[in-house]
Amino acid sequence: MRTSRRGTRMQLMRRRSIEATIAASDEPERHLRRTLGAWDLVVLGISVVIGAGIFSKAAMVSATQTGPAVVLSFVIAGVVCALAALCYAEFASHMPVAGSAYTFSYASMGELVAWIIGWDLILEMFFASGVVAKAWGLYLDNVLNLFGLGGVDEHGVASGIHNTVQLPGGITFDWGTVVLIAVLAAMLTIGTKLSTRFTGVLTAIKVGIVLLIIVVGFSYFSASRLSPFIPSTESFGESATHGTVWTQTLFSFFSGAELSVGGVFGILAGAGTVFFAFIGFDVVATAAEETRDPRRNVPRGILGGLAITTVLYILVSLALSGMATPQQLRDATPDGGASATIITAFQLQPNAPEWATKVIAVGILVGLTTVVMVLMLGLTRVVFAMSRDGLLPRSLSKTSERFGTPVRLQVGGAVLIALVTAFTKVDVLGNMVNIGTLSAFVLVSFGVPILRARRKKALAIEGKEETDHFRVPWSPALPIISGVACIWLMLQLDVETWVRFVVWLAVGFVIYFAYGYRSSQLHKHPQDIAADYREARQGSLGAEPRP
Repeated sequence: MRTSRRGTRMQLMRRRSIEATIAASDEPERHLRRTLGAWDLVVLGISVVIGAGIFSKAAMVSATQTGPAVVLSFVIAGVVCALAALCYAEFASHMPVAGSAYTFSYASMGELVAWIIGWDLILEMFFASGVVAKAWGLYLDNVLNLFGLGGVDEHGVASGIHNTVQLPGGITFDWGTVVLIAVLAAMLTIGTKLSTRFTGVLTAIKVGIVLLIIVVGFSYFSASRLSPFIPSTESFGESATHGTVWTQTLFSFFSGAELSVGGVFGILAGAGTVFFAFIGFDVVATAAEETRDPRRNVPRGILGGLAITTVLYILVSLALSGMATPQQLRDATPDGGASATIITAFQLQPNAPEWATKVIAVGILVGLTTVVMVLMLGLTRVVFAMSRDGLLPRSLSKTSERFGTPVRLQVGGAVLIALVTAFTKVDVLGNMVNIGTLSAFVLVSFGVPILRARRKKALAIEGKEETDHFRVPWSPALPIISGVACIWLMLQLDVETWVRFVVWLAVGFVIYFAYGYRSSQLHKHPQDIAADYREARQGSLGAEPRP
Protein backbone atom coordinates (compact mmCIF):
# COMPACT_ATOMS: atom_id res chain seq x y z
CA MET A 1 0.00 0.00 0.00
CA ARG A 2 2.86 2.34 0.85
CA THR A 3 4.37 1.81 -2.58
CA SER A 4 1.01 2.40 -4.24
CA ARG A 5 0.47 5.66 -2.41
CA ARG A 6 3.99 6.78 -3.17
CA GLY A 7 3.44 5.87 -6.79
CA THR A 8 0.27 7.94 -6.94
CA ARG A 9 2.08 10.93 -5.46
CA MET A 10 4.86 10.53 -7.99
CA GLN A 11 2.35 10.30 -10.85
CA LEU A 12 0.88 13.66 -9.83
CA MET A 13 4.38 15.11 -10.25
CA ARG A 14 5.08 13.54 -13.64
CA ARG A 15 6.60 16.04 -16.05
CA ARG A 16 6.61 16.18 -19.81
CA SER A 17 10.10 16.62 -21.23
CA ILE A 18 10.79 19.79 -23.19
CA GLU A 19 11.57 17.74 -26.29
CA ALA A 20 8.24 15.88 -26.03
CA THR A 21 6.42 19.17 -25.47
CA ILE A 22 7.87 20.64 -28.65
CA ALA A 23 7.29 17.40 -30.59
CA ALA A 24 3.61 17.39 -29.56
CA SER A 25 3.18 20.77 -31.25
CA ASP A 26 4.01 19.13 -34.59
CA GLU A 27 1.13 16.66 -34.41
CA PRO A 28 -0.53 16.96 -37.87
CA GLU A 29 -4.11 17.68 -36.76
CA ARG A 30 -3.10 19.66 -33.68
CA HIS A 31 -0.45 22.18 -34.69
CA LEU A 32 -0.66 25.93 -35.27
CA ARG A 33 0.95 27.83 -38.14
CA ARG A 34 3.93 30.10 -37.40
CA THR A 35 2.97 33.46 -38.93
CA LEU A 36 3.86 36.08 -36.29
CA GLY A 37 7.01 38.18 -35.86
CA ALA A 38 8.39 40.21 -32.95
CA TRP A 39 6.46 43.36 -33.89
CA ASP A 40 3.22 41.34 -34.16
CA LEU A 41 3.76 40.24 -30.56
CA VAL A 42 4.51 43.77 -29.36
CA VAL A 43 1.26 44.95 -30.96
CA LEU A 44 -0.54 41.95 -29.46
CA GLY A 45 0.79 42.87 -26.01
CA ILE A 46 -0.11 46.56 -26.27
CA SER A 47 -3.53 45.79 -27.71
CA VAL A 48 -4.53 43.50 -24.85
CA VAL A 49 -2.95 45.43 -21.97
CA ILE A 50 -4.19 48.94 -22.78
CA GLY A 51 -7.90 48.66 -22.14
CA ALA A 52 -10.55 48.79 -19.45
CA GLY A 53 -8.00 48.90 -16.66
CA ILE A 54 -6.38 52.24 -17.45
CA PHE A 55 -9.62 53.85 -18.63
CA SER A 56 -11.54 52.96 -15.46
CA LYS A 57 -9.32 51.56 -12.69
CA ALA A 58 -7.03 54.61 -12.46
CA ALA A 59 -9.88 56.99 -11.61
CA MET A 60 -11.68 54.50 -9.39
CA VAL A 61 -8.61 53.65 -7.33
CA SER A 62 -7.63 57.32 -7.01
CA ALA A 63 -11.12 58.18 -5.73
CA THR A 64 -11.54 55.29 -3.31
CA GLN A 65 -8.10 54.02 -2.22
CA THR A 66 -4.99 56.04 -2.97
CA GLY A 67 -5.61 59.59 -4.16
CA PRO A 68 -2.80 60.98 -6.37
CA ALA A 69 -0.55 58.15 -5.16
CA VAL A 70 -2.33 55.95 -7.69
CA VAL A 71 0.76 56.72 -9.77
CA LEU A 72 2.83 54.71 -7.29
CA SER A 73 0.30 51.86 -7.41
CA PHE A 74 0.83 51.67 -11.17
CA VAL A 75 4.61 51.75 -10.73
CA ILE A 76 4.49 48.88 -8.22
CA ALA A 77 2.16 46.81 -10.39
CA GLY A 78 4.34 47.51 -13.44
CA VAL A 79 7.53 46.43 -11.66
CA VAL A 80 5.90 43.19 -10.49
CA CYS A 81 4.69 42.50 -14.03
CA ALA A 82 8.16 43.22 -15.43
CA LEU A 83 9.72 40.67 -13.07
CA ALA A 84 7.12 38.08 -14.04
CA ALA A 85 7.62 38.97 -17.72
CA LEU A 86 11.31 38.04 -17.49
CA CYS A 87 10.34 34.64 -16.11
CA TYR A 88 7.76 34.14 -18.87
CA ALA A 89 10.38 35.09 -21.46
CA GLU A 90 12.81 32.41 -20.26
CA PHE A 91 10.16 29.71 -20.30
CA ALA A 92 8.85 30.77 -23.71
CA SER A 93 12.39 30.72 -25.09
CA HIS A 94 12.78 27.10 -23.96
CA MET A 95 9.30 25.95 -24.96
CA PRO A 96 7.87 27.99 -27.87
CA VAL A 97 4.49 26.24 -27.88
CA ALA A 98 0.91 27.16 -27.03
CA GLY A 99 -0.26 27.18 -23.44
CA SER A 100 1.90 29.84 -21.77
CA ALA A 101 2.34 29.27 -18.02
CA TYR A 102 0.46 25.97 -18.18
CA THR A 103 2.93 24.44 -20.63
CA PHE A 104 5.91 25.91 -18.78
CA SER A 105 4.82 24.42 -15.46
CA TYR A 106 4.19 21.01 -17.01
CA ALA A 107 7.91 20.72 -17.76
CA SER A 108 9.16 22.21 -14.49
CA MET A 109 6.76 21.38 -11.64
CA GLY A 110 4.66 18.49 -12.87
CA GLU A 111 1.18 17.68 -14.09
CA LEU A 112 -0.88 18.63 -11.03
CA VAL A 113 0.70 22.07 -10.76
CA ALA A 114 0.32 22.51 -14.52
CA TRP A 115 -3.38 21.69 -14.23
CA ILE A 116 -3.80 24.25 -11.45
CA ILE A 117 -2.11 26.95 -13.54
CA GLY A 118 -4.07 26.00 -16.66
CA TRP A 119 -7.30 26.13 -14.68
CA ASP A 120 -6.27 29.54 -13.27
CA LEU A 121 -5.49 30.84 -16.77
CA ILE A 122 -8.92 29.74 -17.95
CA LEU A 123 -10.33 31.69 -15.00
CA GLU A 124 -8.25 34.74 -15.93
CA MET A 125 -9.01 34.87 -19.62
CA PHE A 126 -12.62 33.71 -19.54
CA PHE A 127 -13.71 36.22 -16.92
CA ALA A 128 -11.43 38.93 -18.30
CA SER A 129 -13.08 38.52 -21.71
CA GLY A 130 -16.46 38.86 -20.04
CA VAL A 131 -15.49 41.80 -17.83
CA VAL A 132 -13.98 43.78 -20.70
CA ALA A 133 -16.87 42.90 -23.04
CA LYS A 134 -19.25 44.16 -20.36
CA ALA A 135 -17.24 47.38 -20.09
CA TRP A 136 -17.38 47.65 -23.90
CA GLY A 137 -21.17 47.58 -23.67
CA LEU A 138 -21.19 50.36 -21.08
CA TYR A 139 -18.93 52.54 -23.23
CA LEU A 140 -21.12 51.76 -26.25
CA ASP A 141 -24.01 53.35 -24.34
CA ASN A 142 -21.78 56.33 -23.49
CA VAL A 143 -20.87 56.82 -27.14
CA LEU A 144 -24.49 56.54 -28.25
CA ASN A 145 -25.48 59.13 -25.64
CA LEU A 146 -22.67 61.52 -26.60
CA PHE A 147 -23.77 61.44 -30.23
CA GLY A 148 -27.45 61.82 -29.36
CA LEU A 149 -28.46 58.30 -30.40
CA GLY A 150 -29.36 57.03 -26.92
CA GLY A 151 -30.35 58.33 -23.50
CA VAL A 152 -33.57 58.90 -21.54
CA ASP A 153 -36.52 61.18 -22.16
CA GLU A 154 -37.94 63.83 -19.81
CA HIS A 155 -39.82 61.11 -17.90
CA GLY A 156 -36.69 59.05 -17.29
CA VAL A 157 -37.69 56.38 -19.82
CA ALA A 158 -34.96 54.91 -22.00
CA SER A 159 -35.11 56.16 -25.57
CA GLY A 160 -33.04 55.62 -28.70
CA ILE A 161 -30.47 52.83 -29.05
CA HIS A 162 -29.10 50.99 -26.00
CA ASN A 163 -26.73 48.06 -25.62
CA THR A 164 -28.88 46.54 -22.87
CA VAL A 165 -32.51 45.61 -23.55
CA GLN A 166 -35.14 44.25 -21.17
CA LEU A 167 -36.60 40.82 -21.94
CA PRO A 168 -39.77 39.28 -20.45
CA GLY A 169 -39.36 38.21 -16.85
CA GLY A 170 -37.06 41.08 -15.97
CA ILE A 171 -34.07 39.51 -17.77
CA THR A 172 -31.56 41.91 -19.29
CA PHE A 173 -29.73 41.12 -22.52
CA ASP A 174 -26.63 42.91 -23.85
CA TRP A 175 -27.02 42.54 -27.60
CA GLY A 176 -24.02 44.73 -28.45
CA THR A 177 -21.54 42.51 -26.60
CA VAL A 178 -22.94 39.41 -28.32
CA VAL A 179 -22.42 40.99 -31.75
CA LEU A 180 -18.90 42.05 -30.76
CA ILE A 181 -17.91 38.57 -29.58
CA ALA A 182 -19.40 36.94 -32.68
CA VAL A 183 -17.46 39.20 -35.06
CA LEU A 184 -14.19 38.75 -33.17
CA ALA A 185 -14.63 34.97 -33.00
CA ALA A 186 -15.13 34.88 -36.77
CA MET A 187 -11.91 36.83 -37.35
CA LEU A 188 -9.91 34.63 -34.97
CA THR A 189 -11.28 31.53 -36.67
CA ILE A 190 -10.18 32.71 -40.12
CA GLY A 191 -6.60 33.16 -38.94
CA THR A 192 -4.33 34.63 -36.26
CA LYS A 193 -2.34 36.73 -38.75
CA LEU A 194 -5.49 38.42 -40.06
CA SER A 195 -6.71 39.12 -36.55
CA THR A 196 -3.35 40.64 -35.55
CA ARG A 197 -3.44 42.95 -38.59
CA PHE A 198 -6.93 44.10 -37.63
CA THR A 199 -5.76 44.45 -34.03
CA GLY A 200 -2.73 46.44 -35.19
CA VAL A 201 -4.91 49.08 -36.86
CA LEU A 202 -7.17 49.41 -33.82
CA THR A 203 -4.16 49.45 -31.48
CA ALA A 204 -2.64 52.38 -33.39
CA ILE A 205 -5.92 54.26 -32.92
CA LYS A 206 -5.99 53.31 -29.23
CA VAL A 207 -2.44 54.47 -28.56
CA GLY A 208 -3.25 57.72 -30.34
CA ILE A 209 -6.24 58.21 -28.01
CA VAL A 210 -4.09 57.49 -24.95
CA LEU A 211 -1.59 60.10 -26.11
CA LEU A 212 -4.49 62.53 -26.63
CA ILE A 213 -5.66 61.86 -23.07
CA ILE A 214 -2.17 62.60 -21.79
CA VAL A 215 -1.72 65.80 -23.82
CA VAL A 216 -5.19 67.23 -23.16
CA GLY A 217 -5.12 66.02 -19.56
CA PHE A 218 -1.88 67.83 -18.80
CA SER A 219 -3.37 71.02 -20.26
CA TYR A 220 -5.74 71.01 -17.25
CA PHE A 221 -3.05 69.84 -14.83
CA SER A 222 -2.75 71.63 -11.48
CA ALA A 223 0.00 70.66 -9.04
CA SER A 224 -2.23 71.79 -6.15
CA ARG A 225 -4.50 68.77 -6.78
CA LEU A 226 -1.59 66.45 -5.95
CA SER A 227 -1.57 67.56 -2.32
CA PRO A 228 -1.73 65.55 -0.17
CA PHE A 229 -0.03 63.05 -2.44
CA ILE A 230 -0.68 60.17 -0.02
CA PRO A 231 -4.00 60.96 1.73
CA SER A 232 -4.83 59.57 5.17
CA THR A 233 -7.47 56.88 5.65
CA GLU A 234 -9.83 59.38 7.29
CA SER A 235 -9.84 61.66 4.24
CA PHE A 236 -11.76 59.01 2.28
CA GLY A 237 -14.77 59.28 4.59
CA GLU A 238 -16.67 56.86 6.79
CA SER A 239 -16.84 54.08 4.21
CA ALA A 240 -13.04 53.75 4.32
CA THR A 241 -13.07 52.56 7.92
CA HIS A 242 -16.41 50.73 8.05
CA GLY A 243 -16.28 47.96 5.51
CA THR A 244 -17.40 44.35 5.90
CA VAL A 245 -15.30 41.26 6.43
CA TRP A 246 -15.84 40.38 2.77
CA THR A 247 -14.51 43.71 1.46
CA GLN A 248 -11.35 43.61 3.59
CA THR A 249 -8.13 42.59 1.92
CA LEU A 250 -6.87 39.20 3.05
CA PHE A 251 -3.85 40.95 4.59
CA SER A 252 -6.14 43.23 6.62
CA PHE A 253 -8.30 40.28 7.66
CA PHE A 254 -5.39 38.28 9.12
CA SER A 255 -3.41 41.23 10.49
CA GLY A 256 -6.40 42.83 12.20
CA ALA A 257 -5.70 46.14 10.49
CA GLU A 258 -8.30 48.58 9.17
CA LEU A 259 -9.35 48.45 5.54
CA SER A 260 -6.42 49.14 3.23
CA VAL A 261 -7.51 52.63 2.17
CA GLY A 262 -5.20 55.66 2.27
CA GLY A 263 -1.60 55.72 3.41
CA VAL A 264 1.05 53.19 2.39
CA PHE A 265 -1.26 50.19 2.74
CA GLY A 266 -3.76 51.94 0.48
CA ILE A 267 -1.08 52.26 -2.20
CA LEU A 268 -0.24 48.57 -1.92
CA ALA A 269 -3.91 47.58 -2.03
CA GLY A 270 -4.32 49.93 -4.99
CA ALA A 271 -1.50 48.11 -6.78
CA GLY A 272 -3.45 44.87 -6.37
CA THR A 273 -6.52 46.54 -7.90
CA VAL A 274 -4.85 48.39 -10.79
CA PHE A 275 -3.04 45.17 -11.60
CA PHE A 276 -6.13 44.48 -13.71
CA ALA A 277 -4.82 47.16 -16.07
CA PHE A 278 -1.82 44.92 -16.87
CA ILE A 279 -3.87 41.78 -17.41
CA GLY A 280 -3.08 40.07 -20.66
CA PHE A 281 0.63 40.58 -21.33
CA ASP A 282 1.05 36.87 -20.61
CA VAL A 283 -1.28 36.20 -23.55
CA VAL A 284 1.72 36.97 -25.76
CA ALA A 285 3.35 33.81 -24.43
CA THR A 286 0.33 31.75 -25.48
CA ALA A 287 1.06 32.75 -29.10
CA ALA A 288 4.61 31.34 -28.99
CA GLU A 289 3.62 28.37 -31.15
CA GLU A 290 2.42 30.75 -33.87
CA THR A 291 5.61 32.85 -33.84
CA ARG A 292 8.54 32.75 -36.23
CA ASP A 293 11.93 32.39 -34.47
CA PRO A 294 10.18 32.29 -31.07
CA ARG A 295 13.35 32.07 -28.98
CA ARG A 296 14.19 35.63 -30.02
CA ASN A 297 10.82 37.15 -30.85
CA VAL A 298 8.74 36.03 -27.87
CA PRO A 299 10.98 37.67 -25.20
CA ARG A 300 11.14 40.83 -27.32
CA GLY A 301 7.38 40.87 -27.76
CA ILE A 302 6.62 40.35 -24.07
CA LEU A 303 9.12 42.87 -22.69
CA GLY A 304 8.65 45.47 -25.45
CA GLY A 305 4.88 45.61 -25.15
CA LEU A 306 4.99 45.76 -21.35
CA ALA A 307 7.57 48.57 -21.30
CA ILE A 308 5.52 50.79 -23.64
CA THR A 309 2.26 50.27 -21.76
CA THR A 310 3.80 50.88 -18.32
CA VAL A 311 5.15 54.28 -19.40
CA LEU A 312 1.77 55.24 -20.87
CA TYR A 313 -0.03 54.12 -17.70
CA ILE A 314 2.15 56.23 -15.43
CA LEU A 315 1.61 59.32 -17.61
CA VAL A 316 -2.18 58.80 -17.77
CA SER A 317 -2.51 58.31 -14.01
CA LEU A 318 -0.38 61.41 -13.35
CA ALA A 319 -2.49 63.49 -15.76
CA LEU A 320 -5.65 62.19 -14.08
CA SER A 321 -4.40 63.13 -10.62
CA GLY A 322 -3.62 66.66 -11.82
CA MET A 323 -7.09 67.03 -13.35
CA ALA A 324 -9.32 66.00 -10.44
CA THR A 325 -8.94 65.41 -6.71
CA PRO A 326 -10.25 62.20 -5.13
CA GLN A 327 -13.07 64.19 -3.50
CA GLN A 328 -14.13 65.66 -6.85
CA LEU A 329 -14.24 62.19 -8.40
CA ARG A 330 -16.32 60.89 -5.49
CA ASP A 331 -18.74 63.82 -5.69
CA ALA A 332 -19.15 63.41 -9.46
CA THR A 333 -20.35 59.79 -9.23
CA PRO A 334 -23.42 58.38 -7.48
CA ASP A 335 -21.49 55.56 -5.81
CA GLY A 336 -18.71 57.54 -4.16
CA GLY A 337 -16.12 57.11 -6.90
CA ALA A 338 -16.57 53.39 -7.62
CA SER A 339 -17.76 54.15 -11.16
CA ALA A 340 -15.31 57.02 -11.85
CA THR A 341 -13.48 56.86 -15.19
CA ILE A 342 -11.13 58.99 -17.26
CA ILE A 343 -14.19 60.57 -18.88
CA THR A 344 -15.41 61.64 -15.41
CA ALA A 345 -12.21 63.64 -14.94
CA PHE A 346 -12.65 65.37 -18.31
CA GLN A 347 -16.28 66.18 -17.62
CA LEU A 348 -15.20 67.96 -14.42
CA GLN A 349 -13.18 70.48 -16.44
CA PRO A 350 -15.31 73.62 -17.03
CA ASN A 351 -13.82 74.44 -20.43
CA ALA A 352 -13.10 70.96 -21.73
CA PRO A 353 -13.88 70.77 -25.48
CA GLU A 354 -16.81 68.51 -26.29
CA TRP A 355 -14.94 66.98 -29.23
CA ALA A 356 -12.21 65.71 -26.91
CA THR A 357 -14.73 63.81 -24.77
CA LYS A 358 -16.33 62.28 -27.87
CA VAL A 359 -13.01 61.26 -29.41
CA ILE A 360 -11.81 59.73 -26.15
CA ALA A 361 -15.09 57.81 -25.71
CA VAL A 362 -14.86 56.38 -29.24
CA GLY A 363 -11.17 55.59 -28.72
CA ILE A 364 -11.92 53.70 -25.53
CA LEU A 365 -14.57 51.67 -27.36
CA VAL A 366 -12.05 50.82 -30.08
CA GLY A 367 -9.43 49.99 -27.48
CA LEU A 368 -11.66 47.60 -25.59
CA THR A 369 -12.41 45.79 -28.85
CA THR A 370 -8.79 44.71 -29.23
CA VAL A 371 -8.60 43.62 -25.59
CA VAL A 372 -11.57 41.27 -25.95
CA MET A 373 -10.12 39.83 -29.15
CA VAL A 374 -6.70 39.02 -27.72
CA LEU A 375 -8.15 37.60 -24.49
CA MET A 376 -10.36 35.30 -26.57
CA LEU A 377 -7.25 34.23 -28.47
CA GLY A 378 -5.39 33.51 -25.23
CA LEU A 379 -8.28 31.54 -23.74
CA THR A 380 -8.57 29.22 -26.72
CA ARG A 381 -4.81 28.65 -26.88
CA VAL A 382 -4.64 27.58 -23.20
CA VAL A 383 -7.60 25.21 -23.57
CA PHE A 384 -6.05 24.01 -26.86
CA ALA A 385 -2.80 23.07 -25.10
CA MET A 386 -4.57 21.32 -22.21
CA SER A 387 -6.76 19.42 -24.68
CA ARG A 388 -3.76 18.34 -26.76
CA ASP A 389 -2.17 16.97 -23.58
CA GLY A 390 -5.34 14.99 -22.81
CA LEU A 391 -6.24 16.84 -19.60
CA LEU A 392 -9.36 18.10 -21.39
CA PRO A 393 -11.14 16.25 -24.25
CA ARG A 394 -8.73 15.80 -27.17
CA SER A 395 -11.42 16.62 -29.72
CA LEU A 396 -11.14 20.29 -28.71
CA SER A 397 -7.58 20.58 -30.02
CA LYS A 398 -8.20 19.61 -33.65
CA THR A 399 -7.32 22.44 -36.04
CA SER A 400 -8.96 23.32 -39.32
CA GLU A 401 -7.02 22.22 -42.39
CA ARG A 402 -8.23 25.34 -44.20
CA PHE A 403 -7.60 28.00 -41.57
CA GLY A 404 -4.99 26.33 -39.32
CA THR A 405 -6.90 27.36 -36.18
CA PRO A 406 -8.95 25.35 -33.61
CA VAL A 407 -12.33 26.34 -35.11
CA ARG A 408 -14.47 24.14 -32.84
CA LEU A 409 -12.79 25.52 -29.73
CA GLN A 410 -12.93 29.12 -30.96
CA VAL A 411 -16.65 28.97 -31.67
CA GLY A 412 -17.50 27.09 -28.48
CA GLY A 413 -15.51 29.51 -26.33
CA ALA A 414 -17.17 32.50 -27.99
CA VAL A 415 -20.65 31.08 -27.34
CA LEU A 416 -19.91 30.57 -23.62
CA ILE A 417 -18.41 34.06 -23.24
CA ALA A 418 -21.35 35.63 -25.07
CA LEU A 419 -23.93 33.83 -22.92
CA VAL A 420 -22.25 34.72 -19.64
CA THR A 421 -21.62 38.32 -20.66
CA ALA A 422 -25.04 38.97 -22.15
CA PHE A 423 -27.11 37.73 -19.21
CA THR A 424 -25.01 38.23 -16.05
CA LYS A 425 -23.22 40.98 -14.15
CA VAL A 426 -19.82 39.45 -14.83
CA ASP A 427 -18.17 42.86 -14.35
CA VAL A 428 -18.33 42.37 -10.56
CA LEU A 429 -15.77 39.56 -10.90
CA GLY A 430 -12.86 41.77 -11.93
CA ASN A 431 -10.73 40.74 -8.95
CA MET A 432 -11.21 37.08 -9.88
CA VAL A 433 -9.21 37.89 -13.00
CA ASN A 434 -6.47 39.44 -10.86
CA ILE A 435 -6.13 36.49 -8.50
CA GLY A 436 -6.14 33.95 -11.33
CA THR A 437 -3.38 35.81 -13.13
CA LEU A 438 -1.25 36.43 -10.05
CA SER A 439 -1.42 32.77 -9.00
CA ALA A 440 -0.05 31.81 -12.42
CA PHE A 441 2.69 34.45 -12.10
CA VAL A 442 3.71 33.04 -8.72
CA LEU A 443 4.21 29.53 -10.04
CA VAL A 444 5.97 30.67 -13.22
CA SER A 445 8.37 32.81 -11.17
CA PHE A 446 9.25 30.02 -8.75
CA GLY A 447 9.41 27.63 -11.69
CA VAL A 448 12.44 29.31 -13.32
CA PRO A 449 15.11 28.05 -10.84
CA ILE A 450 13.33 24.68 -10.73
CA LEU A 451 13.39 24.45 -14.53
CA ARG A 452 17.10 25.28 -14.64
CA ALA A 453 18.03 22.69 -12.03
CA ARG A 454 15.94 19.94 -13.57
CA ARG A 455 17.00 20.87 -17.09
CA LYS A 456 20.65 20.62 -16.08
CA LYS A 457 20.10 17.21 -14.51
CA ALA A 458 18.11 15.91 -17.50
CA LEU A 459 20.79 17.03 -19.97
CA ALA A 460 23.44 15.30 -17.87
CA ILE A 461 21.42 12.07 -17.89
CA GLU A 462 20.91 12.26 -21.66
CA GLY A 463 24.49 13.39 -22.38
CA LYS A 464 23.38 16.60 -24.14
CA GLU A 465 24.48 20.22 -23.94
CA GLU A 466 22.27 23.24 -23.28
CA THR A 467 21.47 25.41 -26.30
CA ASP A 468 21.33 29.20 -26.24
CA HIS A 469 18.12 30.60 -24.68
CA PHE A 470 16.93 33.79 -23.03
CA ARG A 471 17.81 33.66 -19.31
CA VAL A 472 16.49 35.72 -16.41
CA PRO A 473 19.39 37.70 -14.90
CA TRP A 474 20.38 37.16 -11.26
CA SER A 475 18.55 33.88 -10.91
CA PRO A 476 17.37 32.52 -8.51
CA ALA A 477 17.14 35.83 -6.61
CA LEU A 478 15.09 37.73 -9.20
CA PRO A 479 12.52 34.95 -9.86
CA ILE A 480 12.04 34.46 -6.11
CA ILE A 481 11.54 38.21 -5.60
CA SER A 482 9.01 38.13 -8.45
CA GLY A 483 7.07 35.27 -6.86
CA VAL A 484 7.02 36.90 -3.42
CA ALA A 485 5.88 40.23 -4.91
CA CYS A 486 3.01 38.49 -6.71
CA ILE A 487 1.98 36.76 -3.47
CA TRP A 488 1.95 40.14 -1.74
CA LEU A 489 -0.38 41.56 -4.39
CA MET A 490 -2.64 38.54 -3.97
CA LEU A 491 -2.89 39.32 -0.26
CA GLN A 492 -4.16 42.80 -1.19
CA LEU A 493 -7.29 41.32 -2.80
CA ASP A 494 -10.50 41.08 -0.77
CA VAL A 495 -11.70 38.09 1.22
CA GLU A 496 -14.70 37.53 -1.05
CA THR A 497 -12.38 37.12 -4.05
CA TRP A 498 -10.31 34.55 -2.16
CA VAL A 499 -13.41 32.53 -1.24
CA ARG A 500 -14.52 32.47 -4.88
CA PHE A 501 -11.00 31.49 -5.93
CA VAL A 502 -10.93 28.53 -3.51
CA VAL A 503 -14.28 27.33 -4.88
CA TRP A 504 -12.93 27.62 -8.45
CA LEU A 505 -9.87 25.54 -7.51
CA ALA A 506 -12.05 22.91 -5.83
CA VAL A 507 -14.09 22.52 -9.03
CA GLY A 508 -10.83 22.23 -10.97
CA PHE A 509 -9.53 19.44 -8.72
CA VAL A 510 -12.76 17.48 -9.19
CA ILE A 511 -12.42 17.70 -12.99
CA TYR A 512 -8.74 16.72 -12.93
CA PHE A 513 -9.12 13.65 -10.72
CA ALA A 514 -12.36 12.57 -12.43
CA TYR A 515 -11.04 12.96 -15.99
CA GLY A 516 -7.64 14.56 -16.62
CA TYR A 517 -5.47 12.28 -14.44
CA ARG A 518 -6.16 9.10 -16.43
CA SER A 519 -6.81 10.74 -19.79
CA SER A 520 -3.45 12.53 -19.77
CA GLN A 521 -1.17 11.75 -22.72
CA LEU A 522 1.65 11.16 -20.23
CA HIS A 523 -0.45 8.45 -18.60
CA LYS A 524 -0.83 6.78 -22.00
CA HIS A 525 2.67 7.52 -23.31
CA PRO A 526 5.13 7.38 -20.38
CA GLN A 527 8.10 7.53 -22.76
CA ASP A 528 7.43 11.29 -23.03
CA ILE A 529 8.05 11.81 -19.32
CA ALA A 530 11.14 13.85 -18.42
CA ALA A 531 14.28 11.75 -18.02
CA ASP A 532 15.20 13.08 -14.55
CA TYR A 533 11.66 12.30 -13.34
CA ARG A 534 11.98 8.71 -14.58
CA GLU A 535 15.29 8.37 -12.74
CA ALA A 536 13.77 9.73 -9.54
CA ARG A 537 10.72 7.47 -9.84
CA GLN A 538 12.84 4.41 -10.53
CA GLY A 539 14.95 5.12 -7.47
CA SER A 540 11.88 5.75 -5.33
CA LEU A 541 9.90 2.66 -6.29
CA GLY A 542 12.80 0.39 -7.08
CA ALA A 543 10.93 -2.19 -9.15
CA GLU A 544 9.48 -0.04 -11.93
CA PRO A 545 11.34 -0.47 -15.21
CA ARG A 546 12.44 2.58 -17.11
CA PRO A 547 10.29 3.06 -20.26
